Amino acid sequence: MQQRWNRRAFMAAAGAAALAGGAQAQGAKAPARMPGAGSITDVTGLRVGHYTDTRRPTGCTVIIAEAGATGGVDVRGAAPGTRETDLLNPVNMVEKVHAIVLSGGSAFGLDAASGVMRYLEEKKIGFDVGVAHVPIVPSAILFDLGVGDASIRPDAAAGYQACKSASTDAPEEGNVGAGAGATVGKLYGPKRAMKGGLGSASLTVAGVTVGAIVAVNAVGDVLDPATGRILAGARTADGKQLLDTRAAILAGDLPRSMRPGTATTIGLVATDAALTKAQAQKIAGMAHDGLARSINPIHTMLDGDTIFALGTGASGKPGNVMLLGVMAAEAMAIAVQRAILSARAVEGFPAAVDFIA
Repeated sequence: MQQRWNRRAFMAAAGAAALAGGAQAQGAKAPARMPGAGSITDVTGLRVGHYTDTRRPTGCTVIIAEAGATGGVDVRGAAPGTRETDLLNPVNMVEKVHAIVLSGGSAFGLDAASGVMRYLEEKKIGFDVGVAHVPIVPSAILFDLGVGDASIRPDAAAGYQACKSASTDAPEEGNVGAGAGATVGKLYGPKRAMKGGLGSASLTVAGVTVGAIVAVNAVGDVLDPATGRILAGARTADGKQLLDTRAAILAGDLPRSMRPGTATTIGLVATDAALTKAQAQKIAGMAHDGLARSINPIHTMLDGDTIFALGTGASGKPGNVMLLGVMAAEAMAIAVQRAILSARAVEGFPAAVDFIA
């Protein structure tokens, strides 16, 4: 669906989302207090930066581990778009990664990782091959080409700019970075969908911290797992109420056919505990439970849902996979909710704050 965008209106929406990272979402109909607290940057050794395009809602987000971090990944959606994920397999050689990129722009957005590699190479960060340092930068993309001009998508320059903005401060949430063009509730068509976004959270237990960051662009609805209440998703035909996609499907109201790969939720969990690659992979898999609690349906043929995991080892504590996996799923579920409650409407896509009091 092509749409025209007013630059001033979009920047106002993005700015409002940036300010929404506090304790309570702001808006005409602000919902209850934001769930959770903290952010991915509470994990020592990580910096986060966004690039948000001003021409249409799209962008990319980079998570940088300059000293290197043990990495893992788990892909559950049936239509993923990824780069450098095979090397994260525990049987393969490279042990450390130096950044993770989350991007809009569908497969075109994978180019953002090239800009991140250039930035890191300039700082001589990467896998030492004797004649050069090669940064290891796995990445994943989501489909946001239906929001505005599809010819505008994150590229290498966008990835480079995201690196330049990276810091240890809590990252902005909502209509920023990889979440700028995210939408949710798309099984009944884009005219009944709502705005998604980017969110982050962290937990600390027994002296170790786990953080999560996620760009929520799901086919399904987003809900509060504690209450089952739908926060955002497919709307009724008149657009005035939330439909409840799961209940509608089970009642026989089958959605229209959609093209595969037109959605996807992508994210990262990280810990300051020391991990092996096998442990990182397992924790990434357990973090998907957080998506399953907060998005329904999830891991569909239309999604490319992908979660990375990083272990910086900065705490000096060994990884307890049971503890870290439970924390990762919980932090991810909180981050999903924060993404939706921080999001603000853009043309054609209302936000959760427009529907819930």
